Amino acid sequence: MSLKCLCCFSKEKEQRHRRNVDDKKNIRDYPWERYTLKELLRATNNFHQDNKIGEGGFGSVYWGRTSKGVEIAVKRLKTMTAKAEMEFAVEVEVLGRVRHKNLLGLRGFYAGGEERLIVYDYMPNHSLLTHLHGQLASDCLLDWPKRMNITIGAAEGLEYLHHEANPHIIHRDIKASNVLLDTEFEAKVADFGFAKLIPEGVSHLTTRVKGTLGYLAPEYAMWGKVSESCDVYSFGILLLEIISAKKPIEKLPGGIKRDIVQWVTPYVQKGVFKHIADPKLKGNFDLEQLKSVIMIAMRCTDSSPDKRPSMEEVVEWLKDGVLKRKKDIPNLSNKGNEENDENYEEFVTMQSNNLKILSDNDGRKMR
Repeated sequence: MSLKCLCCFSKEKEQRHRRNVDDKKNIRDYPWERYTLKELLRATNNFHQDNKIGEGGFGSVYWGRTSKGVEIAVKRLKTMTAKAEMEFAVEVEVLGRVRHKNLLGLRGFYAGGEERLIVYDYMPNHSLLTHLHGQLASDCLLDWPKRMNITIGAAEGLEYLHHEANPHIIHRDIKASNVLLDTEFEAKVADFGFAKLIPEGVSHLTTRVKGTLGYLAPEYAMWGKVSESCDVYSFGILLLEIISAKKPIEKLPGGIKRDIVQWVTPYVQKGVFKHIADPKLKGNFDLEQLKSVIMIAMRCTDSSPDKRPSMEEVVEWLKDGVLKRKKDIPNLSNKGNEENDENYEEFVTMQSNNLKILSDNDGRKMR
């Protein structure tokens, strides 16, 4: 063999080795399974009703077990429409870009004929919604430490989407049913069908309103103006929901609706924070942590998007207030007693007046 041929052979071998290394790296970074429709039908017992573990506007989610014994969750989109196709494409696109311990990862997907299936890890402890308002609510499996750990985990997942993912990602549907819990009750933010990718240098987008009533930021619900701060607002609502086990919007006698911020504000004004905590906790919570998290939630749900914190700040404040308990939340009083200072009283009074916008506009079309 000539020297020229040896050089060519050596170069080709080196390129092949580099491709193999790259392929292995990609497999490690994106460990997607190659599923067939037959495999997923077998795993879910032909999408049997007994296997159904969730349902929404997008379709249904089924529990399954693969031939290797791995438990999975399979999202099966409804009859294919342009809208459903778009949501499928968006979710697969977004999940292909993100990897974080507090985001529900993609195991794989199937797209063929009229079927669009997305496969995830199965979360045995279901969703926050199930524990706060659903079939597991009466069991009160979420004690105070678990709730605080869930808030930090969900916040870190959102922080990753807003500040580390490239391009940045706005979730647009942060709510209790989209925070799933693994075997250790670690939070996994899920359902990216409404997500928006934000190009670098763009502060906000104007788009058709998607999401769930009660969690929507006022500027988004009214004008379709979406930015990271919309997720921050939704997260603030979620914080109050986790603490109190109250729904984001409740119906009062006479058909009147009241959102959770309107409900919580008078208690904060009076300094009776302990009355905000879920009664099922039976007083088993840290009062200082409770105050800190409520104050963070009030900042997140400011009616002005410019005054809301970033998720980076929220994560820092949560860790300080829950894990360290050393620092005050900026510009908010966090005293050891239950008295309010004048600045904070003015702040929550403004919240009470301004945050009626969602209930005043709940007739708007959304999911």
